[in-house]
Amino acid sequence: MSLRTITRDLNWLRDAGLPVTAHRGRLGGVTMLPGSGLDLTRLTPGERDHLSLTGLDEKQRAELNASVESRRALSKIAAAQPRRVHELLPLTDVVHVDSRPWHQARASGTTPASLIGAVRRGRRLRIEYDSPRDSCPRDLLVDPYGLFAKAGIWYLVADCARVPRMYRLERITTWKEVDQPRRIRESQTLATVAAALIDQWEHNHAIEVSATVDQTQIERAQRIFGLRLVREDHEESATGHKVTIRFLQLEDVRALLPFGSAITVHGPTEARAHLRDLATDLAHHYAPSPTS
Repeated sequence: MSLRTITRDLNWLRDAGLPVTAHRGRLGGVTMLPGSGLDLTRLTPGERDHLSLTGLDEKQRAELNASVESRRALSKIAAAQPRRVHELLPLTDVVHVDSRPWHQARASGTTPASLIGAVRRGRRLRIEYDSPRDSCPRDLLVDPYGLFAKAGIWYLVADCARVPRMYRLERITTWKEVDQPRRIRESQTLATVAAALIDQWEHNHAIEVSATVDQTQIERAQRIFGLRLVREDHEESATGHKVTIRFLQLEDVRALLPFGSAITVHGPTEARAHLRDLATDLAHHYAPSPTS
């Protein structure tokens, strides 16, 4: 077997809490401290596979139909651990993870469990994708790398015409397998493609807006815009904080409207003009109806 496989299995044993130690040299090797052990034959291949799904909470494991095997594998590992009189409380007793965002509505569209089988078979997919930027759903032929969960939202990461994309599962209205193997780019994996797409969303931009944010709203603005907002000063200011906010396109500056006058945009000129037009349309929309 390859060195990569051996390293992966050793890391898995360490992550499982087993006291594995390595010794260098010609007569060296890998050993487990006396008094501890785990019969790996008690874990099925499926259970070992599910244990590698790090970062998912119980709800997300259930969405993948993976919760039963994951719990069964973890229970086998827990049963093999030695009991100590004065041991610390288990992390599972004192840490609970829920990676969903607040106030998340029930997801519709395609579920992770329904799509995972087709993705694992390594086939091309034809999906119908209902993007908010398009007037009607688009029919797309994609080559999937896999499913990706971020901030409680599931995505299908795939190449479309050799270009990497993320598709929210809740916007995939229909899909079907194509009787062709997927055609992904060489040396690319789900992890590398997802990381590149995240970096693109968080750092790429077409327009930079300079603005002043009221002191009472700076934390809210940072929470909403994240890395897209860069503070130019970090000291208290009576007039507010000077910031730069990066947007992918001019239309995205509408995200500043909920702040009202708590954010003052200084430039560029087209950003100020677009916000003025949006605010004017909004004022007309809510203008009192003329009396008869």
